[in-house]
Amino acid sequence: MTEARPPSGALSDLPDLTGQVALITGASGTVGQGIALRFAAAGAAVAVHYRTAAEAAQRLVRQIEEGGGSALALAADLAVEDECHRLVARAAAWHGRLTALVNNAGVQPTQDLADMSLADWRAVADPNVHSVFACTQAAARVMREGGGGSVTHIASIEAHRPAPLHAHYSAAKAAVVMHARSAALEYGAYGIRVNSVSPGLIARPGLEDDWPDGVRRWQEAVPTGRLGRPEDVGDACVFLASPMASWITGHDLVVDGGVSARPTW
Repeated sequence: MTEARPPSGALSDLPDLTGQVALITGASGTVGQGIALRFAAAGAAVAVHYRTAAEAAQRLVRQIEEGGGSALALAADLAVEDECHRLVARAAAWHGRLTALVNNAGVQPTQDLADMSLADWRAVADPNVHSVFACTQAAARVMREGGGGSVTHIASIEAHRPAPLHAHYSAAKAAVVMHARSAALEYGAYGIRVNSVSPGLIARPGLEDDWPDGVRRWQEAVPTGRLGRPEDVGDACVFLASPMASWITGHDLVVDGGVSARPTW
């Protein structure tokens, strides 16, 4: 798990989110934990969503609380529309408001496109795209009544550059980027900003053992010379939820150490 940092807006490297209530979907995973910890470190109360990993979510809640922050674990299957709406309602009821949503939940399987069935395609589209639509719609209704807020989708650099065996994933993340732009267009009048963050390769325990060739190639290609960290994604999300980003909406913020700047020919 990502190292905890003090849940205070006094940190010099973070905007102050004191008074904000944030819902992070998929927060039991490596990137989701990093996002939740950075929101807590900035002073926000954090609702931690999980689907089946209850123990990991509860550990994250305890970690935030032990650092002096406020956190709540909430379970939901985001492939079910009604559960998306119930999740948002429960998060908003916790402190009587919801000011930030980070749509991080998703899956990333690998499969050859030629052998992919429609069911295989939907198994990626449902958690990666449809849950973003449903959670954003539910959160926007709450935020409209509360005077506004921010929504951030976690996309991927694969939304811009496809990878082998990831046709369903790349297409889903491209849809997520465009959904953010469309939602920004329609919700802006209500004080709701919607952006996306497209991370590159993020380190996790066991990654180098699982994919040594990919990690090696990444490290050779990335200008900054390292893999991303969960807190790199978290910092981008905190910034987009903060007053510092009050005039930023409909934007895809690429967080990839500069690898997208590499020539493609």
